[in-house]
Amino acid sequence: MDEKVKEQILAVRGTGLTNMFDLNAVQRIAYEMDFFELVLFLEDEKAKYVRFIMTGEAS
Repeated sequence: MDEKVKEQILAVRGTGLTNMFDLNAVQRIAYEMDFFELVLFLEDEKAKYVRFIMTGEAS
């Protein structure tokens, strides 16, 4: 996970609009915020995303 995606995840979390485990909602919010890197990351790397949300570790 690159730093840009990590920052985008934290920005979505900061909105407080959704549970971060609701991947569809996170992806929709990311799209609305023009975070296209995060939208694609959620399509391709769901396991890495969940690991980051659960542990805070970006691999």
